[in-house]
Amino acid sequence: MKNGIVVLDFGSQYSQIIVRKVREAQVYCELFPWDAPESDVKALEPAGYILSGGPESVYAPGAPFIPEYVLQSGRPVLGICYGMQALTHALGGRVAAGQQREFGPAEIVVSENSQLMPPGTHPVWMSHGDRIERLPEGFFTSASSANSPVAAMEDPRRRYYGVQFHPEVHHTPGGKEMLRRFVIQICGCQPDWTPASIIARAVEEIRARTGGERVLAGLSGGVDSSVATALVHRAVGERLTAVFVDNGLLRKGEREQVEAAFSGLAHGFVISDARQTFLSALAGVTDPEQKRRVIGETFIRVFEAEARKADSPRFLVQGTIYPDVIESRAPERSSAHKIKSHHNVGGLPEDLSFELIEPLRYLFKDEVRAVGEALGLPEELVWRQPFPGPGLAVRCLGEVTAGRLDILRGADAIFTEELTRAGLLGKRAGGGGARVAQAFAVLLPVSTVGVMGDQRTYQQVAALRAVVSDDFMTADWARLPDELLARVANRIVNEVRGINRVVYDITSKPPATIEWE
Repeated sequence: MKNGIVVLDFGSQYSQIIVRKVREAQVYCELFPWDAPESDVKALEPAGYILSGGPESVYAPGAPFIPEYVLQSGRPVLGICYGMQALTHALGGRVAAGQQREFGPAEIVVSENSQLMPPGTHPVWMSHGDRIERLPEGFFTSASSANSPVAAMEDPRRRYYGVQFHPEVHHTPGGKEMLRRFVIQICGCQPDWTPASIIARAVEEIRARTGGERVLAGLSGGVDSSVATALVHRAVGERLTAVFVDNGLLRKGEREQVEAAFSGLAHGFVISDARQTFLSALAGVTDPEQKRRVIGETFIRVFEAEARKADSPRFLVQGTIYPDVIESRAPERSSAHKIKSHHNVGGLPEDLSFELIEPLRYLFKDEVRAVGEALGLPEELVWRQPFPGPGLAVRCLGEVTAGRLDILRGADAIFTEELTRAGLLGKRAGGGGARVAQAFAVLLPVSTVGVMGDQRTYQQVAALRAVVSDDFMTADWARLPDELLARVANRIVNEVRGINRVVYDITSKPPATIEWE
């Protein structure tokens, strides 16, 4: 993609956010580890490079460095925080330990001749210890702060730029515009990364890859698999068979909702009742990674059985999205430490008999929703609550049984119902506050003492989780009204037999993940 931007990841917690901010400027952007094979990076034919921040010092043993091909490419380069220091070090400048570490809000003064930022005083977010003490030849200082004499530097002739602060975080209000200037005005990218262009490109690629062969789509009922199925249907039409697997790990009423939405979408729509198959496979399994592996393999075996009924299609569609790839540490795109395996990325069996089609593999959740709307899918489907591929198995902590799943389904339905009634879920939700991006209940593998009707109880605990997020790479816990939480807790302990205590998760991502397993 000659109109794209590559972000080289030096280990920053904000690297994925840089990608998101560039895409918000309607320019395609992709994340690579700093030491990714040159051929992989250059295959994208990038119009420019952004170097992320990172925790190291450029003088530390084994510290990440800028690959030679980046500086030899003749393309614009923007270094952020550590990326700026690495650029300075590579080009002959001097980086030294700062007299005072700078973490948090700061103000920079921008010069008149900056190409990145308008002149004047601007609030930014700093997070660094080292700083620039001598500029490389050809650069000038374009911004400074009280603790960073060189808060930004520019070499317009070679189109090299560096900023000590983090423009990608919302604490830097002008950062989004700065990144837009870099990718569009300096790199010359066209703002054509739109839902229409994503669909057109995906349809062309799917048609070219599948030829005239039949395709099997695995529907989980979630937004991602639904949009992926609709996108492939746009490309292959009646050559698609959509299979919805009822694995017994679904939310309340989910099977009926999916059947109503997709029965007329594809030439073939099949519901496979595999509830007992999955529950038997999960019997005695408590480790979350093993759950994912078991579910991933069982899904594939069910699909293989359905494929034999449908003349054995060669291709299988999955709703894998970019956060799945990053968190599962897919080797071709991220060097980050694996957070967890996603059943459709890291949990697939090695003897997979299908070729996978993953049309959403490099899209974030908000981009997936935008594509779904552009495809004409119903709003209630596109804006449904996100749901993990392993389903309730990773929200039912400990052993997964039919009885525990029924308890969890009841608690989850009450929470969702009350949030919807309060106007906090869905595309048009929010009002005066932030819309809840995802909310669900978790059943904990512990029991606590309670009192009901003057009798001692010893029952299970439900945890409620609600987060606010745009891209699901980061998320903050939702500040729900006290009276809403009280009402939900009261309903759960009174209406769901088996729960006598309800707690609310107030942890953000990071350090936690959105899901508990």
